[in-house]
Amino acid sequence: MKRLISPKAGDAGILTVEEVADPRPRSGEVVVKVEAAGLNFADVLARQGLYPDAPPFPNCMGYEFAGVVSATGNEVDNSWQGRRVLGLSRFNAQAEQVAVPVEQVFEMPEDLDFTTAAAIPVNYLTAWQLLVVMGSLQPEDTVLIHNAGGGVGLAALDIARHIGATTFGTASPGKHEFLRQRGLDEAIDYRNQDWESEVARLTGGKGVELIIDPIGGSHLKRSYRALRSTGRLGTFGISAASESGLLGRLRLLPAVVGMPLLHPVGLMGANKGVFGVNMGHLWQETAKIRVWTERLLQGYRDGWVRPHIDSVFGFSEAAQAHRQLELRRNIGKVVLTPDA
Repeated sequence: MKRLISPKAGDAGILTVEEVADPRPRSGEVVVKVEAAGLNFADVLARQGLYPDAPPFPNCMGYEFAGVVSATGNEVDNSWQGRRVLGLSRFNAQAEQVAVPVEQVFEMPEDLDFTTAAAIPVNYLTAWQLLVVMGSLQPEDTVLIHNAGGGVGLAALDIARHIGATTFGTASPGKHEFLRQRGLDEAIDYRNQDWESEVARLTGGKGVELIIDPIGGSHLKRSYRALRSTGRLGTFGISAASESGLLGRLRLLPAVVGMPLLHPVGLMGANKGVFGVNMGHLWQETAKIRVWTERLLQGYRDGWVRPHIDSVFGFSEAAQAHRQLELRRNIGKVVLTPDA
């Protein structure tokens, strides 16, 4: 089979497609013929050499996929054979085939296509954990979604609208009309406006109940300041450090150093909470993930989970896909597919 790899750390041009042996399912696993694989910012950071959880180079990334089960291992019901599934993988999903534990695959709704299915697992599970599981978003709350036009941002918007909360989102001005059409209540131009001042104006100086922040670094200090009493800040990335080569490593240190130092006494006094989300560290929580995913798939059937595909690239076009994400040109999900 063919798979997409980063042979070493570098810019997007380093990506290449290589031929390797087909995977065989171990006990409890299935092999899926991949029709589409999601691209996430973690994949960009891994290619840049800035993602600590990535496997050693050369590596094949990819946390999510959609396709057809082509083989089953021992202790797996043969009825899985031939099923259309979406699923999660601890890497290796950006390939023509991937082997994963059967607990990490989910049968697709009949009207769901492979490309759209590949946009659900990582983005929507991350947003669900941020807003519902840990963010405790309520209908009377206001949520500020940073990078509202990205994959997680749009997923968070869908979930927040389903809950009934008021939604603010930061995005470049070219994305505002699309976001309004998707139901965003207030779009904030983070490039030409002071988003903190705009949040203060929109809330009468009170702040918002929940903020989700993928930027990290000193940006978290600003997000913390923009919280209302009883507010929660969910952080799920450090895109502020994104850059290939030595510059990326040089940016990573100040980004980490610039994060706020928080103490329980200070949090108690402010009546605020801060939490972090990393889906890549939840592989031991299969039962939780299955519950969350089934709820999201039901949300798709009910019509409030609405994945939006920005663009689709073949494996041989992966450099373009990475640049699309890295430069934040995307609105919604960037998806990779095996070359014809």
